Amino acid sequence: SRSHMVFTIHYKVSSSDDAMSLKGKLHICDLAGSERLNKSGANDSNDGSLLKETKSINSSLSTLSNVIERLQQGSPNVPFRESKLTMLLQNSLGGNSKTLAIVCCNPSASHFHESLCSLRFA
Repeated sequence: SRSHMVFTIHYKVSSSDDAMSLKGKLHICDLAGSERLNKSGANDSNDGSLLKETKSINSSLSTLSNVIERLQQGSPNVPFRESKLTMLLQNSLGGNSKTLAIVCCNPSASHFHESLCSLRFA
């Protein structure tokens, strides 16, 4: 697919006597891969919609990377509002949240650079 997908599950766990209750949120995200303009054919698109879509995907992935980097640095200013994706995931990126990345890589030598970039991103 040429877009991001976010599936969110809200849950609540309570003890049998309701003395203790915990709430949580699980985001399952399928992020679109970053696109190289010359390989995607976006520059050749007649109406420009493919180019706009490619730029939007790359922009949101770049913003997500910047947000994670700022959180790791302990920066007081984290750019969550620069992307709909990071705004949606804001509560799940910091604090006591847990994050797991699963990366699909192509074993072909011709895709080595893209696979390496994906692994570095994760």
